[in-house]
Amino acid sequence: MDTKPNIFNIENKIIVITGGCGLLGKTIVDSLIKNKAKVVVVDVPEANPEKFAIKYGENVLGISADVSNSTETSKIKEIVLENYGTVDVLINAHQFKPKGFSGEKLMSGLEVEAETFPEELWDSIMNVNLKGAFLMCRELGKVMIENKSGSIINFASAYGIVSSNPALYENNSMGSPIAYSVSKGGIIMLTKYLAAYWAKEGVRVNSVTPHGVKNNHEKEFETRFKNLSPINRMMHPDEIVGAILYLSSTASSYTTGTNLLIDGGWTAW
Repeated sequence: MDTKPNIFNIENKIIVITGGCGLLGKTIVDSLIKNKAKVVVVDVPEANPEKFAIKYGENVLGISADVSNSTETSKIKEIVLENYGTVDVLINAHQFKPKGFSGEKLMSGLEVEAETFPEELWDSIMNVNLKGAFLMCRELGKVMIENKSGSIINFASAYGIVSSNPALYENNSMGSPIAYSVSKGGIIMLTKYLAAYWAKEGVRVNSVTPHGVKNNHEKEFETRFKNLSPINRMMHPDEIVGAILYLSSTASSYTTGTNLLIDGGWTAW
């Protein structure tokens, strides 16, 4: 009889995930619950994480919050500690994608070109994507440092490594603004910095980079994406799960400061 421990075991781990009501967030939450973790889902009030959590029963807690606000991230920490007493894993899966990602103009008819990109939109993307991740790391990182144990998983992007390819957006209504790429590049450096400084505290910090998640895109866009991707297709949401389980468990006990690419080879050429 094989009695070796399951190094991917996350049973009873307290895992906080921001953006938990999103496309990838929901998939991750499903997997965490199936693997018997206790999950705190954080998302904006419009996503109603409290209602989302109800269907999972007592093992999921929903919290509405704006992660770009330091008062609210402090409140998240307080609620987590009140309910569970600790935190083992933080997954920063939140992101702000302006309307250009869903086939519409960004705002008030403005396009995504850098030379006309609005300052207020730059600030809003940076505040959520980058500042929000920093604030969550800062607040829950304090708990992990006190415990001398913890894993933080930040969501980066292929566009934090390479520029978005203009050819991908020809003849379709999609777009990828400059602020998004810059914010995700910042996530990768935030991850490396914290990994180096918190390693001695027993806290591991890594990032994951999903790319091209299939989500009812228009046909022209999907065809162009396939032609530009070595693996010749878009990513299925559940293909992020293996990376999350790895980084949440002792399977990754010697892994910190890395950016795990789940990009179908997009950044390989």
